[in-house]
Amino acid sequence: MAYPPCVTASCRTVDPGTFCATSPEHVSRKGFKMGKLGYDDTEFITGQPWRVHDSKRPVPPVVTPGADGGGAPSDAVILFDGSDLNEWESCKEPGTDAGWKVESDFMEVVKGTGDIQTRKRFGDCQLHIEWATPEVVEGESQGRGNSGVFLLADENRSGYEIQVLDCYDNPTYADGSAGSIYGQYPPLVNACRKPGEWQSYDIIFETPIWDEGWIVSPAFVTVMHNGLLLHHRQECMGPTGHRSVNRYASPDPDVGALRLQDHGNPVRFRNVWMRPLFGYDGT
Repeated sequence: MAYPPCVTASCRTVDPGTFCATSPEHVSRKGFKMGKLGYDDTEFITGQPWRVHDSKRPVPPVVTPGADGGGAPSDAVILFDGSDLNEWESCKEPGTDAGWKVESDFMEVVKGTGDIQTRKRFGDCQLHIEWATPEVVEGESQGRGNSGVFLLADENRSGYEIQVLDCYDNPTYADGSAGSIYGQYPPLVNACRKPGEWQSYDIIFETPIWDEGWIVSPAFVTVMHNGLLLHHRQECMGPTGHRSVNRYASPDPDVGALRLQDHGNPVRFRNVWMRPLFGYDGT
């Protein structure tokens, strides 16, 4: 059958006989003319205050993607762009400048200066961070290219760690491998590149929810390492720890810092950005 063509001047449909979704008034495949983008007489979606195709439902905000796979989108908070450590502070002395060095387009751990953390605090978030372990290999197991990415950290706890480690031809315990939720879950795969090569983590973190001192919903984390899935919305048992499982005992902060670890190895980081995450319809 032939579909009635869209009669709106702003129509950019390649095939005039198909559905046009580029103008406020257009004709559907069944020939029904909608007077606006959406409907106000359809049934309500279960559990939502919106109808199917609701014309009043808030439209998603426009976000311009980065120029490449790791480029920061337009709504990202830039935490390190290769120029300085203004967004970071010392964990040993909060409020003072971070003690790591900046060279070229990366920052590098300076042994003994301690962990560093962001001055800003975040809750649910999307994190992109790139890292590289030393090209000259020294040490083995946990002593080779060791650092960590901690989320929801504060002055009382280190938070939830995604392990950074040179695991290229370097055996270690599984739940301490690169990309592990440290001490809880090993990564699904070992996606490590060779020492000295740049690698990437893309992390989605959902903060735990507490109600009057009781845990209602645990933290969840999704991790991609060099584009490969390591964890898919994995439930965390509690804040991570060394040689122990830290169960949920006391309420986590609603927001916390992103912390990077000084484990004594000159690990490098670059292109660090964060997107605060919100629910549907901007909630």
